[in-house]
Amino acid sequence: MPRRRIGFWYRFAAVICKPPLVVLIKRDWRGMEHIPAEGGFITAVNHNSHIDPFAYAHFQYNTGRVPRFLAKSGLFKKGFVGAAMRGTGQIPVYRETTDALSAFRAAIEAVERGECVAFYPEGTITRDPNQWPMTAKTGAARVALQTKCPVIPVAQWGANELLPPYAKKPNLLPRKTHRVLAGPPVDLSRFYDKEMTPDLLKEATEVIMAAITRQLEEIRGEKAPETPYDPRQERIEQRRRTAAQNRRAQQVKAEQEEGQGT
Repeated sequence: MPRRRIGFWYRFAAVICKPPLVVLIKRDWRGMEHIPAEGGFITAVNHNSHIDPFAYAHFQYNTGRVPRFLAKSGLFKKGFVGAAMRGTGQIPVYRETTDALSAFRAAIEAVERGECVAFYPEGTITRDPNQWPMTAKTGAARVALQTKCPVIPVAQWGANELLPPYAKKPNLLPRKTHRVLAGPPVDLSRFYDKEMTPDLLKEATEVIMAAITRQLEEIRGEKAPETPYDPRQERIEQRRRTAAQNRRAQQVKAEQEEGQGT
């Protein structure tokens, strides 16, 4: 595939980042043929390590179609990192502000210009205890349905073995293997030209995440849970458990005070 629109900053970042990645991790990359050679598209990728954006960017850089990631707006503001983020065309996300929707508009514009926008639909590193993809946000589906562009599901595994989720120190030895499997475009045509209601976006997102999960099952040689981990539901359950524990503690305290009074 031709290397187009890579530019100085992406090449400069590659010069800095690729050598340590090559030293630290082996590569088992499959499915590059599914990355479109022309036109705008989305990749939807699972997220299980703080360093997997670098490992995945290495994979896609080698296809000749560099990704434009959605990233926290704070990374764009100062210093070398900010210059690199702006220079490589990454897309700032302004969370919980009046500019929160600007990232989606920028993603749509990038796709319509013929670029690739890489989404981590989960929005953060998975909190599933066994590192399977969890329930996702609807941003990737929204952009896909708005533009009708191809959505390439990508599963990756191995960067999380080098640096486990939320760990502070890498596990360097033995040398880990970064496995990537990119699949054929997800068929979302049944959702086209319909009102983008929350339910429709949720269903389209579930279709995308199911494709990623199937590919991760192939990489890992394991079966994923039937129901994806839902961090919102887990928070609700945790609050219920905490409330129940508090009620029990209050009851025990009341019983003790009553016993002392008699």
